[in-house]
Formats: sequence, C-alpha cells, structure tokens
Amino acid sequence: MQPIVIFGAGGFGREVLQLIRDINRVSPQWECLGFLSDATGSQETVAGLPVLGGIDWLAGRPEVSVVVAIGNSVARRRVVGAIQARCNNAFPALVHPRAWVGDYVEMGPGSIICAGSLVTTDISLGQHVHVNIGSTIGHDATLADYVTLNPSVNVSGNVHLREGCQVGTGSVLIPGCEVGNWSILGAGAIVTQSIDANVTAVGAPARPIKQRASGWHLEN
Repeated sequence: MQPIVIFGAGGFGREVLQLIRDINRVSPQWECLGFLSDATGSQETVAGLPVLGGIDWLAGRPEVSVVVAIGNSVARRRVVGAIQARCNNAFPALVHPRAWVGDYVEMGPGSIICAGSLVTTDISLGQHVHVNIGSTIGHDATLADYVTLNPSVNVSGNVHLREGCQVGTGSVLIPGCEVGNWSILGAGAIVTQSIDANVTAVGAPARPIKQRASGWHLEN
C-alpha cells in the first residue's frame, strides 16, 4: 500500500483519517503513517497514530504522499506552498466511497470529497479543494484552487467559485453566480448574485460586510 501522512492534527485531520480508513475498507490503497503538524507542543498521538513532526519530516521521503487536512483556505495554501518549496511529495485526490461523483468531473491534486457529497457532471475542481460532508455541486460548476465548502453547502449549476473562496456551512448558491478570489461566505449565506473578490458576505440574500485589500491572504 502507498504510504501517506495527514498534515493537520485537528478535527478535520481526524475526519480525513476516517475517510482514508473507509477507502481502505473498500479497496486497500493507503498506509497512513500518522500526522504532521507545525503547532508548538502538539500532542504525541492523534486517533491512535503518531504526530511525526512538521514539514521537515518529509525531507528525504519523496515516496510518502501527503494530504493537507486544514479547513481554512488561506492556511492550507500556505502549508502546501511550504511543502512544495522544500519537498517533492505527491498530493493525492481522495474521494470517500460514500460520495457520489458523476461523469466528467475533474479533480486537481490534493482535493478531497467527503462522505455524503454529491458532485454531478461537467464539473472542475482545482487543486486542494475541500468538498465537506453532505455538500452538493451542480452541473458545469467550477471550483478553483483552495476553495473550501464547509458541510451541507449547495452549489447550483454554472456557479464559479474563484481561488481560495471559503463557503460557510449550510450556504446556498443559485445558478450562474460567481464568487471572487479569496472571499468568505458566512454560514447560511444565500448567494443570489455574484460576489466581488476579497470580501466577507453574510445573510439571505448575501451582502458584503467587509472588504479586504487584494493580496490579503498572502499576509497571513
């Protein structure tokens, strides 16, 4: 089996471990060696597996695949960039066996589709996209790199989520909407028209409540 480690030892990291175990129950593919974390004073074990160290643990181990299980889009991008700058490990795409993924769905490296999600047809998922539990994505939707769908998000057809968008739990996006780069939608947002880049939008219908400077995600 292919060795793999999970970067991120929090709640989503444990959910990804369960996803890997569920994949292996259907078709053994992965030997999960443990977790990586750069958090100071990180615990020694998580869910019965060791916390092996930080990014430096990957040095000299190009045969070990990595899945970055960090729910925050900005933090995930930062960790992926640090790994790519120092190491040469693969980022596999993972799909839970109880997710439904239709024909003509493209997935970039490092993307994750969790249990109970429905992804229909003619859909593009970029690199390191997270489709969390119970989310749906309709036809001809595009989710660019580092997009995060929190649980129970409904993305209608022909929706375009640009790089780094973070969509809160229970949000709904109607057909044809676009959300700009690195914008954040609060939990339960109802998106009825396109949202600009670098804003936080909340409510039903969703309205911007905060504007950030372009490139704000590079400062964190």
